[in-house]
Amino acid sequence: MGGINRKIKILYTIPNFDTAGSGKVLYDLAKGLDTERFEVSIACTHNKGSFFKDVEALGFPIYLIGSTVPLRPYHSLFFRVRPFKDFIKTHHFDIVHSWHWSSDWTEVLATRLAGARFVYTKKAMGWGNIHWKIRSVLSNFIITINDEMRSFFPYKKQQQLIPLGIDTNFYDPKRFEKKHNTAFSIITVGQFVPIKGIEVLIKSVGQLNDLNICLSIMGTGDTTYINMLRQLVSSLKMDSKVNFIDRQEDIRPYLAGSDLYVIPTLDTGRKEGMPMALVEAMCMGLPVLGSNISGINFVLKEFSDLLFEPGDDKSLSLKIQDMYLKTSEERTNLGKQLREYCVSNFSMRRFINAHEALYLDLKNIKRS
Repeated sequence: MGGINRKIKILYTIPNFDTAGSGKVLYDLAKGLDTERFEVSIACTHNKGSFFKDVEALGFPIYLIGSTVPLRPYHSLFFRVRPFKDFIKTHHFDIVHSWHWSSDWTEVLATRLAGARFVYTKKAMGWGNIHWKIRSVLSNFIITINDEMRSFFPYKKQQQLIPLGIDTNFYDPKRFEKKHNTAFSIITVGQFVPIKGIEVLIKSVGQLNDLNICLSIMGTGDTTYINMLRQLVSSLKMDSKVNFIDRQEDIRPYLAGSDLYVIPTLDTGRKEGMPMALVEAMCMGLPVLGSNISGINFVLKEFSDLLFEPGDDKSLSLKIQDMYLKTSEERTNLGKQLREYCVSNFSMRRFINAHEALYLDLKNIKRS
């Protein structure tokens, strides 16, 4: 498959760049890899969403193909993974790096049958079914993104903690003029489903009964859940204080115009892997509060006083009130500390360097 100095060919797989939350992280990783040593291609299932145009602009080959197939019926599985296996062999990919969120293991099966190495980034806290274990055993390497995930793979030596990276130059408050709000502005951003606990945040703001505090809820998600949130706002007579905003491609101006970011995810279900909206807010120098669950407490492990008990609206209300009563200078100083922490621990350059070293190691090990 070529000479000693041939570039390492990497195929990134991801469901899409529309709803997949890690699309921006993958974009920055692919963009930042050393082009003298690595040759990047991307496989995803469709080209929907405006961000896909940014990905196309990178100039890498993008293949609109499926890298996974349904597991059942098992008797035809090897036949059904053959198209992706043949695709890998035809293009001579050395490494397939999956950014799929699910426990699917047909992708790694096809990769191993093609003779390439397979690595996946464990993005969410889901675990426990046999398919995750099969996927992990078949993988050449696993990347985890918070401390708790390490316990999922106690016997897997081929794993490494690499927290997700962020472009700290892009998320820089100096790019935006600081607005002096007449009201204390709280914001939360996400793909909203019931586990996100937005109702807890709404109730917490309502308990303060202060007309000088407003809340912006930005994002899309489960229509039934969002309608329930709107009904809650109306029932609490908070319509003038709560603003629902559709998902935005660039959230930086909204973060720059806010005083506090809150992520109130519940301690149930899929939980958080490493919530990048939280990191983005911190990187923009915005004070934050987060529920004390996996992923969030990893990002805020040096700032435990910014955590609150998940699902406890009274605890969160007190935390918000405490932040509200701080002086503008105190909040600014806290925001600077949070940004400096992101620059030191979650920079994109650090993230890229760790991946480059891993890819070089994977290329040099004997095939298994």
